[in-house]
Parts: sequence; C-alpha cells; structure tokens
Amino acid sequence: MNSFFLILIGFFIVLANVMGFVFFQKKKSLYFAAFIILLLAGVFGGLGSVLALFIIRDAFAVFYGLNIAYYLLINSLIVFLLAILVTLIKKYNSSF
Repeated sequence: MNSFFLILIGFFIVLANVMGFVFFQKKKSLYFAAFIILLLAGVFGGLGSVLALFIIRDAFAVFYGLNIAYYLLINSLIVFLLAILVTLIKKYNSSF
C-alpha cells in the first residue's frame, strides 16, 4: 500500500510539471508556470487526500494528501526561484 502512494506522489509531481510546461509554452512566462504548479499543489493535494480516504478508510489518511501538496509546494518554489534566476540573468546580459 505504501508503494502505491509513493507512485501516486511521483505521478502527481510529473503531471503538475508537464501541465506547468504546457502553460509555459503558451504564455512564455516562468512565473505563470510556477503559479500553475502552485495551484495544482492544492488541487492534487485534495485529490490525493480524497483518494487516500477511499482506499485506507481512516481519518489520518488525509495526511497522505497533505504530503503530496507539500512536495508540490516545494516544486513550485523551485520553479519560482529558477524564474527569478532567469530574469536576473536576462537583465544582467541585456545591460552589456
């Protein structure tokens, strides 16, 4: 059962990053992609909580969904920091 939830966490992280990449291709903005991943953290965290409640049938199963949301929040933070780094590099290169 534990391996199922680890696969689910990996699946949601990959899905959120792919969706963020698709939105990045549309808008050409890393900030927008980081925002989409941030929004998906809440959505996939709630979906993971509901799925864990149906599978485990225990009130503490909600923490599996919160764990998924935590990893996606960290992922969104990494994308946001990369967006800031890319913006700083672009501004530095355009000044010369």
